[in-house]
Amino acid sequence: MFENLSDRLERSFKLLKGQGRITEINVAETLKDIRRALLDADVNFKIAKTFTDTIKEKAMGQQVLTAVKPGQMITKIVHDELAQLMGGTFTDINIKGNPAVILMAGLQGSGKTTFSGKLANMLKSKKGRHPLLVAGDVYRPAAIEQLKVLGGQIDVPVYTEEGSKDPVKIAKNAIKHARQNGNDIVIIDTAGRLAIDEQMMNEISSIKKAVAPEEILFVVDAMTGQDAVNTAKEFNDKLDFDGVILTKLDGDTRGGAALSIRSVVNKPIKFVGTGEKLEALDVFHPDRMADRILGMGDIVSLVEKAQEQFDEEEAKKLQKKLARNQFNFNDFLKQISQIKKMGNLKDVASMIPGMGKALRNVDMDDDAFKFIEAIIHSMTPAEREDPSLLNGSRRKRIAAGSGTNIQEVNRLLKQFSETRKMMKMVSQGKNLQRMMGGLQQGKRF
Repeated sequence: MFENLSDRLERSFKLLKGQGRITEINVAETLKDIRRALLDADVNFKIAKTFTDTIKEKAMGQQVLTAVKPGQMITKIVHDELAQLMGGTFTDINIKGNPAVILMAGLQGSGKTTFSGKLANMLKSKKGRHPLLVAGDVYRPAAIEQLKVLGGQIDVPVYTEEGSKDPVKIAKNAIKHARQNGNDIVIIDTAGRLAIDEQMMNEISSIKKAVAPEEILFVVDAMTGQDAVNTAKEFNDKLDFDGVILTKLDGDTRGGAALSIRSVVNKPIKFVGTGEKLEALDVFHPDRMADRILGMGDIVSLVEKAQEQFDEEEAKKLQKKLARNQFNFNDFLKQISQIKKMGNLKDVASMIPGMGKALRNVDMDDDAFKFIEAIIHSMTPAEREDPSLLNGSRRKRIAAGSGTNIQEVNRLLKQFSETRKMMKMVSQGKNLQRMMGGLQQGKRF
């Protein structure tokens, strides 16, 4: 995400490299390039101009220390203003009602139904809540079936009224059902509608009036750029929603919607969808997104994702095994499984500062581990437990059984050996810098 904008901003900052101080001339040249970068990212012209005018005012007003390079100062100002442009601070979802009612709105194809499932999954797994999904799209039978499938995957009940064509009645009955069955959150999926469709807009307004939701979330496809922003304004004028959900942000290399939508509707972005899996949903933090846009990574989010998969007892066992140099392929498989649960592999890796740019043209998808897993699963239990058993004939057998070749098996064994050494060093608190150097030199399997 934001790859094109990140590249353009990096080039803009280079215009100030080597300059001894900030002047109106060198700032003007940089800001002109930044404004072009924002316009290419499909940001509204008025927003882009206001943004660069604010940066100019702050840059020219700074008492810049001689030790601070102009490029660094401008980068800091741009970072802070990018975060402010996207909302400044994180805004949490309101789930205080009993049950808390969340109403979904958006265009056809924006990803409302999928997001409803993702949100239910997040609230259940991370907040310990008991959500109820409500099939309120009475016009598209496939939407009801889709919601049933999603509910089944995450073990969340789905309320339906087959044959009913009254979404207001369905929503009201669903809330009664939730109270009777101990569901403390009700997520109402509604039909996709166009802002120009007066009848459909009146219908969702009627649902809002009937159920008085704690949250109305507007779901929009980030890849539609400025069109998404314009649509959000029309919906907000009618519904006065509480927050924006940007779906398919992982496929948006420009970022215009994320950068513009807050300024236009004055409503926070609350979540972003970053993949097709039900776990691929992130809480939106403007400051962290600004970090990522400027190539600074997002260590805080990376740590949070890791902690979600963290098992304290398992970690203690692993620590002991590492100290005794007993880390084996069974442990390796567990680590791979935890990494995969953290989300899209490339997206997770890009949270490490400097890695986003390094991985820009690297094809890294969720199947990146499949050959490694195939090789390990082709080993016997004894071989996984004790890798020293893997002589030449065993390696040939494993290659044949995993659909790979002997070179790939040897490469994995070498990488495993290096990983084992580095992990032992870390467990003993030795030379973290050497470990990082080894990781950078290691070849991707």
